[in-house]
Amino acid sequence: MSGTAAAAGSASCRFAHYFVVCGVDADTGLEPDDGAVLYMSFEQSPLRRSFKSKVLVHYPENTDRNPFNKDAVNMLCMPKGLSFRTQADRRDPRFHSFTISFDDGTRSYGFVHTFYEEVTSPQIITAMQTLLQMYHVEHHSSSMDSLASSLDESDAESLAGVSGCVGSFDPARDTLYVSKALCLITPLPFLQASRQFLAQLHQAVTSQTAPPLPLESYIHNILYEVPLPPPGRSLRFHGVQGPIMCQRPGPGELPLGEYSLGEAFSLLGVDNMVKLLTCALLETQVLLYSQDYQRLMTVAEGITTLLFPFQWQHIYLPIVSTPLHHLLDAPVPFLMGIQRRDGAQRSSLHLPQEANLCFVDIDNHCVEAPEDLPRFPDQAELIQELSEVLLHFGVPPQGGVVTNLVLEDLMEDRRNGNLGGEELAVLERLQALARRCGGGKLSDDGKTLGHVFEEEEEELKAAKLNINLREVFAVRFAAMFGRYEEFVIHSALDLDSWLSNREGTLSFDKGSFLSSQPAAHLHFLSRFLETSMFSSFVDGKVISRWADREPLQQLFDSRLERERLYDTGDEDSRSCPYRKCAALFESAHPIERRLLKADHTAIHPHLLDMRIGQGRHHPGYFPKLQADVLAQAQNTNKWSGRVTASRRSEPKRSSLNDHSGVDNDHRQKHTFLRRTLRQSKLLDSSPQAVSQTHREFVDGLLSECRLKTKRMLMERMGKESVELGQGEANITGLQENTLIHGLCDLLERTWGHGLQIKQGKSALWSHLLHYQAARGKTEAPAESPGSSATRISVHHPCRFIQSMSEGLSDVGQARAWIHLALEKKMLSQHLKELLTNQELLRKVLPFVDCKNLFFHLASCVFPGIPYRVVIIPMKKLSIAMATVNPWVCVSGELGDSGVRQIPKNTQEIYFQCKNLGRLSTLQLGQENSGLLAKCLIDCVMVYNEITGHTYKFPCGRWLGKGVGDGSLERVLIGQLVSPGAEEDAGRWTGTPPELASPSQSVRTVLGSLGGRSRMLSVEVHEDMREAANNLVKHFHKPEQERGNLTVLLCGEGGLVLSLEKFLLHGFKSNRLFQRNVFVWDFVEKAVVSMETADQMGDLHGSTLTKSPPCDSLCHYVNAINASPRNIGKEGKFQLFVCLGIRDRFLYQWLPLLADCPLTARTYEDGALLRDRAAVHSLSRILHTLNDFSITLEAALIKGVDL
Repeated sequence: MSGTAAAAGSASCRFAHYFVVCGVDADTGLEPDDGAVLYMSFEQSPLRRSFKSKVLVHYPENTDRNPFNKDAVNMLCMPKGLSFRTQADRRDPRFHSFTISFDDGTRSYGFVHTFYEEVTSPQIITAMQTLLQMYHVEHHSSSMDSLASSLDESDAESLAGVSGCVGSFDPARDTLYVSKALCLITPLPFLQASRQFLAQLHQAVTSQTAPPLPLESYIHNILYEVPLPPPGRSLRFHGVQGPIMCQRPGPGELPLGEYSLGEAFSLLGVDNMVKLLTCALLETQVLLYSQDYQRLMTVAEGITTLLFPFQWQHIYLPIVSTPLHHLLDAPVPFLMGIQRRDGAQRSSLHLPQEANLCFVDIDNHCVEAPEDLPRFPDQAELIQELSEVLLHFGVPPQGGVVTNLVLEDLMEDRRNGNLGGEELAVLERLQALARRCGGGKLSDDGKTLGHVFEEEEEELKAAKLNINLREVFAVRFAAMFGRYEEFVIHSALDLDSWLSNREGTLSFDKGSFLSSQPAAHLHFLSRFLETSMFSSFVDGKVISRWADREPLQQLFDSRLERERLYDTGDEDSRSCPYRKCAALFESAHPIERRLLKADHTAIHPHLLDMRIGQGRHHPGYFPKLQADVLAQAQNTNKWSGRVTASRRSEPKRSSLNDHSGVDNDHRQKHTFLRRTLRQSKLLDSSPQAVSQTHREFVDGLLSECRLKTKRMLMERMGKESVELGQGEANITGLQENTLIHGLCDLLERTWGHGLQIKQGKSALWSHLLHYQAARGKTEAPAESPGSSATRISVHHPCRFIQSMSEGLSDVGQARAWIHLALEKKMLSQHLKELLTNQELLRKVLPFVDCKNLFFHLASCVFPGIPYRVVIIPMKKLSIAMATVNPWVCVSGELGDSGVRQIPKNTQEIYFQCKNLGRLSTLQLGQENSGLLAKCLIDCVMVYNEITGHTYKFPCGRWLGKGVGDGSLERVLIGQLVSPGAEEDAGRWTGTPPELASPSQSVRTVLGSLGGRSRMLSVEVHEDMREAANNLVKHFHKPEQERGNLTVLLCGEGGLVLSLEKFLLHGFKSNRLFQRNVFVWDFVEKAVVSMETADQMGDLHGSTLTKSPPCDSLCHYVNAINASPRNIGKEGKFQLFVCLGIRDRFLYQWLPLLADCPLTARTYEDGALLRDRAAVHSLSRILHTLNDFSITLEAALIKGVDL
């Protein structure tokens, strides 16, 4: 293996992936920064303008798991581009960090040390001088001419001399400096260690004394010879000027997070941080705003760290440079940060999305949350606990307050380049005061004061505070979701079947979960359960049956298991009191131990095989690095053996603590769970990439619209939603209101995508007002909410809401308009009306595919549900379908579709009708026309396009005259097809699994002579008792838990089939070749025999035919035969049994059939029908069913007037 390959292969276990230098490229010269041009005034001096930076070098060239993105790294290293200074300006170094997200959800972290270096390129100096001359000529010529005309000659000359000194640059007397960035990219957020390494590297450059080794030795060491610390261990490695410590949490500890939560809380305050975390959990759009890039990262990383065990699933860009500001139009949730320009105000920002935006002004300690933001569960108690933790570490919980730490904070701002001239003067006076008061002195790098803890102690203190704050939130989530596993729905047998039906199934019983929560928490929880981060969390639990669990979920589950060991389980979760975190101080012990004593020490930097003359020290100038020794690991020196052996001995295991790109083989198998856009493409600012990104936004909108409308429909679909965890356990109205809130948010984001004209915070309401103004006066006064007008224009509800608003905000009025339109079932009509004004629409929806969007919205507000029906014939006889004209009628718990004719030469039909609820029966018939008007049907499949449910209606019988029982119409019983697991169907409904129509194989066994001879009387008795027992249990259950009665009557194993077995036992037949016989033949003959005997008086005084049971038997059989429906002999017998059990006659009819003289001639001596004890036992079983009121579906009794 070559050195390069070896380096790439071991990249995943290295401390750092890349070392990067960004700055000015002398070959290309000065180019204006394209993004900064939008905000840059050409009245500024060129010394205050931004120019394009370039990646000058980066090592190594690439790694396998983390390819180098040159444009993205350059943009994030120097978001403002190149900056120029002279010797008269302050040139303090700055530090910031950034993160790059990948498509699989992993991240890399970049740490940037920016400093100013003297420009030595004559081309750059000449270019800057030329730009300054042009600036002075263009900017001052007109103003100077006007001033000189009013002054004498001497005054004009003196004024010209003064103005020439302001913002000027003279190469003869001035020194020009340009910004340069040193960047270290790591797989984990090693903030402190990376910062120290880069600072020491810069100090070595500026020092007058040469470092002990060339800088290449230190860079090579950290790139190729410093490994990642093993989980649960600390590692010491060596920078240019001293040792540096880093550590990594072990199994059972929270993931690595070095960004200071104490700083984030001190910037915003406890109340604002909890409010911001609530917004992030509910996946609102979060926009951070600060002049300091590092503050943006500190708050963003702090919030995502506190989300444990959940993970942010959407756009995550804590630093958005100017070329990427088009992402502010993104109609999806995001967490982004933009820099505050000098002197810029909040009102100067053009933000198209504000209805659901959380705007965080970090510098002014302000959080503007969306309207109707629910309170975090137990928010008051949580804030109190957090405040106690902060006060214990000396951090003011209110945030933004001047404390005794203000001097240190100013020092931090100075290092980050966040102070202006006046603020720097204040800092210098404070430093002088500290010296006079004996408070100690600043070290050379300005990091500590005498009265403040040493740097290592401060780092330890910040790390312990981080752990304590994170533990508080982790305990809160454990309290809220400690029993979440009980509500996870496992409805598939294998991963492939689950994936193929992912959108058609829900994996969490939200209704039951909410019913077990305190009422005060429902507003927050009902919205949180609809978020992508919670869905991804539950999906991870589902797939853990077949694959390794997500590391964060595995850690969370292990913590829950540990909690259950000490949980008595006596307390009701709805009234459980608030519990503080009991292990705050114990949780900080491991990290304290690791930081106080290193467990491992990395290889020291050493001399490399460099050419003579290279690596010389030039104070103040970062050297040109020798590429051949940094592009790959050195395999020819004495140190390589130690490195290789160390890496071979390092265990290859996946850490439970790293949410970054380390050992992600298992996670990459399930990238389908990531619901984000392609994160790697978001940093591409090319026009083609921007267009593609916005197309993906539109696709995401359509997918979200489809899912939301589907959920809203399923809320109204009765018992069909029981399988989806939305049955009677649902909280009345809560989830539907939550879904409507989500629809309002969706419409706001849709209208805000690419919006050019807006007034107020609501993009939708702004468009409605513009539309109303364009239409002018309406023809009729505004309608009241109870109006029954058949057509109401968009501006009618607008005017009504305006008249009743009484202080409602723009966002509130837009939501009221949506609620009113949904209530009147006119939302789709109103939205389509808005499309008529094309000129206005082009300014509002330049990207959205309106046709598909409004199709889904129409399905939400209108009762029409799309169904697809497919007839599947037996393969050998499928050609017969070409000559048959079949029709279907689908029935469910809420009605039927009516007769739907299948188009000729096809076997499927697509139609829309009202919601049928849970499907139960399907009538299949044909017109008995055509050359071969007969076909053998295997089954019929019905697919609900909205819910994704598929129902199978088995048949397995002929349809046509002269074959089988001669039926032209059959009533089939359906079953819900579970994804990959038919036996699991109904598992979550509280009812037995549904049974299908009796299959052809069952019918064949019943109807053949061989089958009749093999049937044992004991088995027939057992089947009969089981069928009756299922009916009894059905009626003894609560109504909301009952299954489908039709299935218990007519399905496989139902009462009809069991009674048919009883009557076929011992049946004689004179037919040859064991052809099928039908029970209905015997029933018909028995009734004819009774009627004939009664008329001719052949019963010798028997009163059998004169009794009411005998009259009812004859009446019902004749009525069934007189029915216009051609349902065949099997269908007639099924109808006979159903009507008899409904009207409580069946238990009387059976002894009549047994006593009929025809029975002795038709049945063998051992037949059950000739066994009086068996008949009496069956009659008593059937009599027990008389206690229940049985209602038959219309599809079963249609055409029979009884």
